[in-house]
Amino acid sequence: MTDLVVVSLERWDDVWRRNQHLVAQLLRADPGLRVLFVEPPADPVHDLRSRRRPQFGHRLRELPEIAAGRLHAVRPVKWMPRRLDPGADHRLARAVMRAASRLGMRHPLLWINDPGLASLAELSGWPTLYDITDDWLAADRPDAERRRTAANEATLFRLAGEVVVCSPELARRKGDLRRVELIPNAVDVADYRRPRPRPADLPAGPVALYLGTVHGDRIDARVCEATALALGTRGTLVLVGPNLLDAERLRRLERAGVRLLGPRRRDDVAGYLQHADVLVVPHVVDAFTDSLDPIKLYEYRAVGRPVVSTPVAGFRDANDPLITVAAGAAFADAVVRSVPSPTRFPDDADAPVPDWADRASEMAAVLRRLAAGHGGGAP
Repeated sequence: MTDLVVVSLERWDDVWRRNQHLVAQLLRADPGLRVLFVEPPADPVHDLRSRRRPQFGHRLRELPEIAAGRLHAVRPVKWMPRRLDPGADHRLARAVMRAASRLGMRHPLLWINDPGLASLAELSGWPTLYDITDDWLAADRPDAERRRTAANEATLFRLAGEVVVCSPELARRKGDLRRVELIPNAVDVADYRRPRPRPADLPAGPVALYLGTVHGDRIDARVCEATALALGTRGTLVLVGPNLLDAERLRRLERAGVRLLGPRRRDDVAGYLQHADVLVVPHVVDAFTDSLDPIKLYEYRAVGRPVVSTPVAGFRDANDPLITVAAGAAFADAVVRSVPSPTRFPDDADAPVPDWADRASEMAAVLRRLAAGHGGGAP
């Protein structure tokens, strides 16, 4: 039996990202695999300072709907800010090691997506895979946080037997530091092409729809505002996904007529994509977004709808006649031109699109190398 500890940047919830898709596929393919999924730590002090109800993590819990007895999750707690508690990261690492021990995991493989827990690789000595999905060194963050991230990444480059990246740009940036393996994102193609009923909360009339986390690191709120105003009574700009915008930007979008629906379960999102007149990617274009391999590129292509995107990585290089790349004011104009009515799920959504099952097979090969002690190491 193989044991695997996955340190994720996201919680295991109804909104699936790369880690959940890959882990679920790996469990389906290997009945001898057990996984401990480590969610980002709860931070009750930060919650209180942000005027949110404090979260206190959760103990070890089973996720039987995916793989009964073989998939568990834990969410440790960071009780104090790092500036007041220099040992916070070591305490988090120890909490993960105790959770693994309770499951009988003696020497598991370690898959780290969150560089904040680099100390776990140091303390545990477990064979480590570092999976890079975002270049946090290029994100707009305070200097202290950026320095901490750089130190953690340097630690992981030194200790990891394997390093995986999700985008060609990440391969270019990180490949100079050591050997990396490129494993891009994908989609569950068959699921996204199964016709679904129109979601009841989609507004009547033509819809331009964005699927993804509504976060200032990615979403260009000004482009969204201009697009909603340009659509006017001809259609509605709809954003589907977790909303992490500040209050002022949120008010501006709502005044412009943008409809924010919030997160939807992974089983439901295909219906929103299928019944949109045009799918949009109003992303900021900067060094951070250039490091990404947007999962929505694969989700959008799977349903065969017209797409309008700012010139971001993935979309600007896609050889797909359904994708229009436009910047500035041209973005809103392109969206307005792409909202015919009535909406109809296209019967010809059959272009080849990478599937998560294929990506999981590639990741399984990396994990086998790691288990055998044949990691790539530094160049």
